[in-house]
Amino acid sequence: VQLQASGGGLVQAGGSLRLSCAASGRTFSTYDLGWFRQAPGKEREFVTAISYSISTTSYAEFVKGRFTISRDNAKNMVYLQMNSLKPEDTAVYYCAARSGWTGRLDRGYGYWGQGTQVTVSS
Repeated sequence: VQLQASGGGLVQAGGSLRLSCAASGRTFSTYDLGWFRQAPGKEREFVTAISYSISTTSYAEFVKGRFTISRDNAKNMVYLQMNSLKPEDTAVYYCAARSGWTGRLDRGYGYWGQGTQVTVSS
């Protein structure tokens, strides 16, 4: 599967952005999908993920209540709605996919998009 993230930009603190990730491939609905981010000088970290069946989601503590992941298997799309953005949310956001894993949704991703920059000003 190939992934293409978009929707990043510059936003003021407290604002919102919606990231999109378009995926290629006829087996999109069999992949778990996740969003990760990497801030300058920091390691990449897990943000959120959604299972292939859409029955399970997982969020990092620092985004709970602010970010929402969703997917549209008919359109091969996954989305990240980000509300109440903070300057510390500034990072490059990556969408990722995995297949054949069970259990925790925050690991095991072998397919990555190119990333989209999100900058939150104070």
